Amino acid sequence: MLTNNATTCSDSFIEREIKDSYNVPGPKPQHHLSRSEVKEYFKTRFTTLFPTKTVLKENYKKYPSNPFPALACMNCQHVQFFIVGLLAWTWDALDFFAVSLNMAEIAEDLDKPIKDITHAITLVLLLRVVGAVIFGYIGDRFGRKVPYCISMALIVVIQIATGFVKTFPAFLGCRAVFGIVMGSIFGVASATSLENAPDEAKSILSGIFQEGYALGYLLGVVFKRAIVDNSSHGWRSFFWFSAGPPVLFIVWRMLLPESKAFTDRKVLATATELTDDQKVSISKPSDRFWSNARAAVAQHWITLLYLVLLMAMFNFSSHGSQDLFPTMLSKQYNYSEDASTVTNSVANIGALVGGIVVAHASTFIGRRCAIFLCCLGGGALLYPWGFVSNPRGLNPAVFFLQFFVQGAWGVVPIHLTELSPVEFRAFVTGVAYQLGNMISSASSTIEATIGERFPIDGKEGVYDYGKVMCIFMGCVFAGLLVTTVLGPENKGGEVVVDGRILDARGSLERHNDDIEDLDRRQSLDSRSAFKPNFEYVARVNATSNHASV
Repeated sequence: MLTNNATTCSDSFIEREIKDSYNVPGPKPQHHLSRSEVKEYFKTRFTTLFPTKTVLKENYKKYPSNPFPALACMNCQHVQFFIVGLLAWTWDALDFFAVSLNMAEIAEDLDKPIKDITHAITLVLLLRVVGAVIFGYIGDRFGRKVPYCISMALIVVIQIATGFVKTFPAFLGCRAVFGIVMGSIFGVASATSLENAPDEAKSILSGIFQEGYALGYLLGVVFKRAIVDNSSHGWRSFFWFSAGPPVLFIVWRMLLPESKAFTDRKVLATATELTDDQKVSISKPSDRFWSNARAAVAQHWITLLYLVLLMAMFNFSSHGSQDLFPTMLSKQYNYSEDASTVTNSVANIGALVGGIVVAHASTFIGRRCAIFLCCLGGGALLYPWGFVSNPRGLNPAVFFLQFFVQGAWGVVPIHLTELSPVEFRAFVTGVAYQLGNMISSASSTIEATIGERFPIDGKEGVYDYGKVMCIFMGCVFAGLLVTTVLGPENKGGEVVVDGRILDARGSLERHNDDIEDLDRRQSLDSRSAFKPNFEYVARVNATSNHASV
């Protein structure tokens, strides 16, 4: 069920709910919805896209217009958890963009065309899902600290090794391993940063966290200009430098305790003992985890598939607008290193501002509405972004285009969190994000290949990347708009199995904050007017102790 009640749950509540729901009529699973229910759902996609005046008034009363005072609700540990997660995600992005920012230099050094170097980007995106699955399981099973430290340590080793490669196959091999490790970071980092934060600050923190991606790109631009262009080792020096800071991140994370939200769920798991006839026939914790995972997939599989499709469209938007942009500036427009650095910096400043502003705006207007408006704004800026070569015209265009692209992205962490089953948050957010990455992995290769069909007269080996990126992004904005409009929203809530367990869970947590819990429950009706309330549970065969559909 998608519920507005922001509560916590134990790592075994799914199996408890399944056991308690034997022979009890419950809401239908997603794939058992009738034709009339499906029709009603799609009808409400348009009627609930924009908030009503009543909802807007309530949101303006409930949430501050200025988002930053909400950060005062965070204590020192909240701040440290957020920063350490943000740093991992930021450096993850910097390491990824190490190839696209140095593509021309790498191609020349390894004696390969630019199109071949883009295969390294594709390879990273394809393999990220492997890391997301492995480390997502570790993160939800054993906690956030262990996978965080392992991922950062592996990044250090791989980046150093990449700087020493002499052949193109060796380069691809290093990037393949990097792709697996990179896939492990988003889910664990986002859970570390956001799951412990106060509800009042989560929207603005979501925007800031997601813009760690843009910040990583911006830092990459700056460090390339400062290091690569002034080092005799060229692009290799960038990789060696990028291996240093993660060591500090590991030390900081080791000094922090395990995620409080994770440990609270572990404590809650043992707070209520099952009677002998209620115990689930699973003895090993790992077996219990995968049994719960199967139940969650059986119950929420349509939503999970939707998240993958949504993340594919989002990743097309970011890679389609960023991966070949530095190449366009240097090859097609002949920008100097300084001019290219300025334009790329302007783009990423726009991305940083957009992510924070739009994420906070989504608190008032809703997640889908915010993404919808960003698609319209980004589409309107495609022509000046793709066809204006003068910096005075291009810089404002690229600022606002990235404002809308990354502004929509700023909603993603909190939107994914709200639509993901709480017991598998690191796993679901990481895997959905990386599967979307895998689907969009060929973005730069597609653009580079199509670009070769649009050579610029009089310039051998130079192609009209601006035109290709403009066409590509037009299709992406249209696809993202449709996907968002037709999708679900669970603003301010969490995904649980059945509402019948809310009272029990609420009573267990009410000693922590009675007023906050009561406030969340009293606001349920008004927030339900903003979006449909989905309820679906797996039917249970009482003789098998397994969820069936």
